[in-house]
Amino acid sequence: RPLQKLRPAVRCQTQRYSAKLRLGRGFTIAEIKAAGMTPKYAATVGIVVDHRRSNRSEESLAANVARLTEYKAKLVVFPRKRLNKPKAGDASIEDIKAATQLSGTVLPLAKPAAEIVMEEVTDEMKEFKAFTTMRVARQETRVDGYRKAVENRKKD
Repeated sequence: RPLQKLRPAVRCQTQRYSAKLRLGRGFTIAEIKAAGMTPKYAATVGIVVDHRRSNRSEESLAANVARLTEYKAKLVVFPRKRLNKPKAGDASIEDIKAATQLSGTVLPLAKPAAEIVMEEVTDEMKEFKAFTTMRVARQETRVDGYRKAVENRKKD
């Protein structure tokens, strides 16, 4: 059993912090079932379950299911009694001998690479007037309804 439990990747709450990804309180029951486990079994192998949390997007559900399956692949389950033969889901004797205790955060979140791509400034970029383009587009959308009304009056 790991020293710390596996926690889900969740987004912070408010609009200001929602771009930040952090470790949450526990996996939803839907995430655990999608990974092929029961909540009771998940709690016994070092996975935190939060029955109050709900999934609001398919992306976060898929990301956390992937996190659970990765954990499940790395997990080494020892038999309950050493003398008994291993049951379904238990690790083999070779895996048990090769197992080491993990210290630190279980499956830490990977930080995104903050690379800035430099690009040559072309004459076309220098000549492009962003504010003017936006102003004209905004004006066109404002006048669009008026133009349609005038066009309808001419038809009648």
